[in-house]
Amino acid sequence: MATGLHAALAAHAAVELHSLVLETSWRATPYRMPGYMAGLLAAIPRVVRDERIDVVLHSSMVTASTSVAVGGRVASAGALLAAIPVGRDVTLPTPGYQWLVPRIFRALDLVFPISRATAEECVARGADPAKVHVVPCGVDTGSFVPPADRAAARRELLAAIGESPATVPDDTLILVSVGRHQERKGFHWFAGEVMPRIGRDVLYLVTGEGPMTPRIQAAIDGNGLGARARLLGKVPEAMLRTLYRGGDLFIMPNVHVPGDIEGFGVVMLEAGLCGLPVLAANIEGISDVVREGENGHLLPSRDAAAFAGAVQRYHADRAGLAVLSASAARYTERTFSWAGVADRFVEVFRERLGAANALRPAATAGAGPVR
Repeated sequence: MATGLHAALAAHAAVELHSLVLETSWRATPYRMPGYMAGLLAAIPRVVRDERIDVVLHSSMVTASTSVAVGGRVASAGALLAAIPVGRDVTLPTPGYQWLVPRIFRALDLVFPISRATAEECVARGADPAKVHVVPCGVDTGSFVPPADRAAARRELLAAIGESPATVPDDTLILVSVGRHQERKGFHWFAGEVMPRIGRDVLYLVTGEGPMTPRIQAAIDGNGLGARARLLGKVPEAMLRTLYRGGDLFIMPNVHVPGDIEGFGVVMLEAGLCGLPVLAANIEGISDVVREGENGHLLPSRDAAAFAGAVQRYHADRAGLAVLSASAARYTERTFSWAGVADRFVEVFRERLGAANALRPAATAGAGPVR
C-alpha cells in the first residue's frame, strides 16, 4: 500500500510530495522502526514549517501515533494530519496499544481506512465518522497483466514447479493462494475441509510461510492430498506473476480471528489483473474487493460445500471461466489503478482544505509490500 500510493502521489499533477520514508526490509523493520519513529517526532513539525505542508499523510496507524505528540505544532502551522488504517493496525489486541488508538484518532483530521470493515473498526474505537473516508488499496497495472496465451502461461507455471502436461493434464484445475501463513488466511481450513470434497483433477498451490505452515502441511498429509496440494514457500515477484497468469482460480478462504482483521487483500487485485478470478470468503475487507460475477465470487466463510461447489462449477465450465477471467482483468484495472486511488485522496484533501491550488503533502511510510 505505502509504496504504490507514494509513487502515485509523486506522479500526481496536483501534488508536490515531500517524503519521510523508512526504506528497509521486513526482516530489519523491527530494529529500525524505533529510531525512525523517534526521528519523525522532530522531522514532521520541521518539514511542515519549512516546506509549507498542507497535509501530513501517514501510511498506517503505527506512524500516525506520532500525531498524539506533534498534533498541536502541525495544526498551528495550518496543516492537516491524516492516516491510512489498514486493519490489524487498528484491531491489534494489545491492551496498551488499544488504549492509544482512540487518542490517535482524536489527533487526526482525516482517516482513510482501506475498506468498510476497517472503517467500522475505526469508528468503534473513537474515530469521528465525519473524518472517515474509505479509499481502497490500488494495484500496479503495469506490473500485472493477463497473458496473451494462457495455455503457454500454464506450461510456464508447470515447468516452474517441476511439472508438465504429462503429470498435470490439461483438464486439471489449478487453484492458487498467496499470503503469509496466518490463521485468518484460512489456508489450513481450505486444505483440510474443501480439497477432500473436490475431484482428484484439481491442484492447489500455496505460497508463503508463517506460523500456520505446519498446520497447512498437516491438513495436506492428513487428508492424503499428496501431489494435489503443494506448499511453494516464499516466492519472488516473478514467480507470483507466473502463478497468477498460469492458474485458473485464486482462492481467498479467510476465517474470522478476533483481533486480526483482513483489512483488504491486495493479492486479489494482482491476481485479477492477470485474469485470475477470485473465490473468496465474504468477510471483513475482502468484501470490498470482489464484485459478484465481475472478478469472482464471495462465499460464506467456512462453508466447505459452497467453496467446493464453486470450484467444481468452473472445473466443468471452462468457457464460463474464460469469460470471468477476462472480466476480472477489466474490472480490476478499471476500479483499482493507483492513479485513480490517488485522485480520491486529492479530492478529499481539496474538499477539506477548500483549496484549488497544488497540494504539498508530506508522506510517511514503512517500506515493504503488503500481502
